[in-house]
Amino acid sequence: MLKKWLQYLTLILLLLSGFSVANAEARIGFVDISQVLKEAPQADAARKKLEEEFAPRDDKIVAMQKKLKQMEEEMATDADIMSEEVRKKKERKIVLEKREIKRTREEFNEDLNIRRNDELNKLQKLVYDTIVTLAKDKDFDIVFGDNVIYASEKVDLSEKVLERLNAQYNSETDDQRN
Repeated sequence: MLKKWLQYLTLILLLLSGFSVANAEARIGFVDISQVLKEAPQADAARKKLEEEFAPRDDKIVAMQKKLKQMEEEMATDADIMSEEVRKKKERKIVLEKREIKRTREEFNEDLNIRRNDELNKLQKLVYDTIVTLAKDKDFDIVFGDNVIYASEKVDLSEKVLERLNAQYNSETDDQRN
């Protein structure tokens, strides 16, 4: 019986101590993650990096499509004067070129998507780490992300996060130049 009373007393004390903690003022913040991901200089740098990396392959596909178009135009204009055997060879060549273009385009898109996802994952981790660091530095108790219905400007940390990302990006680019 005494043991049961001690348990009740402990529970009451825990509830009362939790009540005083709940009354303490909490610092709350909000970050518009999609805005940060769009406006961060690292996002722009990642886009440019991907464009540079995949431009040669894209140019190759464009050249293949031009070649195919030229072959089709040649076939359309000369079909009447070609022998049956030459016409069938050219038709097969056109079909094979279409398949090659399709296969090359699919590989290109698959590789691009994989690299884009890699870059996005790196950026998301950087943004997350920056938000956590900012929250700890500024003594925030809780920071909400995109699932918030409303947040006033007083608690919106998005610009502060972007400032830190800009500073970090500028610092990294200055280090690379030196």
